[in-house]
Amino acid sequence: MEIDEQQHAMRALVQRSHRGPKDLTLATDHRRPAAGPGEYLIRVGAAGVNFADVMQTHGTYGAGPQAPYVAGFEAAGEIMGVGPDVDSPLRLGTHVVGTGPGAFAQYMTMPAAGVRPVPSGWSDAEALGLVLNWGTALAALTSLGGIQTGEVVLIHAAAGGVGQAAVRLARHYGARVIATASPAKHDAVEALGADEVLDSRRPDLAEVITRLTGGVDLVLESVGQATFRVSLSVTKPFTGRVVVLGAASGDATLTTHDLVFTHRVQVKGLHIGALALAAPSLYQSLLVELEALIADGVYPPGTPHVHPLAEGPTVLQRLEAGRTHGKLALDPWR
Repeated sequence: MEIDEQQHAMRALVQRSHRGPKDLTLATDHRRPAAGPGEYLIRVGAAGVNFADVMQTHGTYGAGPQAPYVAGFEAAGEIMGVGPDVDSPLRLGTHVVGTGPGAFAQYMTMPAAGVRPVPSGWSDAEALGLVLNWGTALAALTSLGGIQTGEVVLIHAAAGGVGQAAVRLARHYGARVIATASPAKHDAVEALGADEVLDSRRPDLAEVITRLTGGVDLVLESVGQATFRVSLSVTKPFTGRVVVLGAASGDATLTTHDLVFTHRVQVKGLHIGALALAAPSLYQSLLVELEALIADGVYPPGTPHVHPLAEGPTVLQRLEAGRTHGKLALDPWR
């Protein structure tokens, strides 16, 4: 079942190699996909840009696609077709947000089980991040992090899409928030409600955090190599939790010797897509909680920086260099 359109070619950003965003090129005659079993065909209104996209361009994202491929995996848009074996399908024309391969294009397919309707009154661009950024932040803080009122939470990369959501949510749940970001982004993070914003590159970061807090209850670790040892060293022994949800600066290592003799903390890994597959009931409960947060005004419409599709390679290069803040998006029709 599909809305009939004459044009079967589309514009798309295709990654041609694993040499980074510089080899991401605009194709104007790429074949439009069709909805397979359990999928929707989506006319993309806005595609989210995430650091995982940068990692995929280098071939370093776990189970990521092999070049050449249409880049991107997060989008919001209109349902144009429904594949077979979709339980309780949404109506054609419904605007949804979700993830799937090939988001940096005018059309893509999405697994139907993972999409959510765009909140009433929101644009496609404003809904970006609902499943991915806010879902990740909520899972890190609650399901894995066990956040409690009055606890101290350390949030790295707080100016990014997940980081900004995490600051808002941690404050909502009554935590004291210590955030890290580059100095140019401090004002933006403070405006979200962070109690302290520190330069993640300062050499005495661990000492400053310990002096301010006496020890952190929960860390959201998305930077990796550059901050991982700091995260472990400032976390309270035994009761403290470190939720690892990314490695933007490269992989860090942790040994059993470290955990027994040096950093006696709880370390948990998070990938929201893997969580959705492995624990679907938990994932659905997160989405229900997000809907309640939207209804209560805790989760406002997003304000992404939207760029034309052709600017995608430049946007990814700026993201890789740490020269962006907030949510980034591409408009495949511009």
